[in-house]
Amino acid sequence: MELLGGRGEDLWPWPGRIFAVGPSHTFMDLANAINDAFARWDRSHLSMFTLADGRVVTDTETGAEMVESLGGPITEAVDIESAKVARLLGPGAEFQFTFDLGDDWTHRCVIGGDKVDPIEVLGVRPDVPVPYWGWGAIPDQYGRRWSDDDGQSRAPRRPPQPHPMLLHAWPARDQVPVLDVSELRAAIAAADAARFLAAVRGHDVDDALQLVGAGIPMALKQRREQAEPVAVSVINRLTWRAGTGDGVLAEDLLACLRGEPPAGRVVPVDLEMLGTELEGDLGMSTGGYVDLRTGEVYDASSTDPMMVGEDAAVDVEEEPDRWLRFDRTGSRDGWRDMAAFAQRQHDAALRERLERAIEGKGAFGRFRDLVHQESLADQWYVFSTDRQLGRAREFLADEGIRVG
Repeated sequence: MELLGGRGEDLWPWPGRIFAVGPSHTFMDLANAINDAFARWDRSHLSMFTLADGRVVTDTETGAEMVESLGGPITEAVDIESAKVARLLGPGAEFQFTFDLGDDWTHRCVIGGDKVDPIEVLGVRPDVPVPYWGWGAIPDQYGRRWSDDDGQSRAPRRPPQPHPMLLHAWPARDQVPVLDVSELRAAIAAADAARFLAAVRGHDVDDALQLVGAGIPMALKQRREQAEPVAVSVINRLTWRAGTGDGVLAEDLLACLRGEPPAGRVVPVDLEMLGTELEGDLGMSTGGYVDLRTGEVYDASSTDPMMVGEDAAVDVEEEPDRWLRFDRTGSRDGWRDMAAFAQRQHDAALRERLERAIEGKGAFGRFRDLVHQESLADQWYVFSTDRQLGRAREFLADEGIRVG
């Protein structure tokens, strides 16, 4: 028997189940099997089967009340406890099962034309109807999406990282606390090594290695003994991850650990500002300049007297060796970041939604809306920022510049 069902049209396409139903099984047996298959635990609701000829199959008391009060098409009520499915219905028969006459969880049922050997199909001869094939989600009978859903409160935030079970690290390993990026930034800005090490140690730093690496030299200078193991761990993680700019940062940290000078001219460039300018809108500007003396980053329009007159921020022609020109790359790297972020999701349905969001025009807006909707905004910010920092670091290294 094939069964499709849901509550109204809100579950279309409806989930479906195929049951093996034997000649001795009653409609009550079938009702219980359907409710089992749809994970209904609260069975204290009226339910009934409605056959094509207008008869209803339900408990005797309810059936009698329905026939007496409604009349019309309901001419007979059949006892759900004793009536056998096979005696009332033949191959091809279509009928309806409704669970909870208040919420109307309605199922369309069809008797298949072919008999099955239960030993061959199920491996056993079951005492009750058994679902042996199915598709679609199992909806909660009260429409709840999480344990405390009251229909009005907002959905809880998605966990910042998958459970260790999904990473084949459970139950042997506990979930590692997520990195507090705001605290990390504050510690680096304050040049507070103790605060920096407290923010990093014991936390998941793999998506923020570029940002974490920026604080390592400061920590080594102030608290070398405590910072050395952290530095070695970050170097190893960068080498293993091998993303754009990771090799450059690993080399710089290793040189710092050894007390050696970095392999290039050291300039205090704001990598986040450079990354933003490098990947900005191509229609807004052609690029910009890095001041190799101060590390400041300028949009090309602020250096052009033709655009801003005598108020131009800098004159790149006066000291040409002081300025490093860069051209904008546009949004292609940002799109690749979105694709990579979608691909890393363990939830197949979420991964598919994210991949669909980045197809065609308006991809960035749709993706941004979806990550906020799914409580992934913080994860996405850390992931994308770290990749952008790596690309900016790689660009400078190609020009012989190391960030100091």
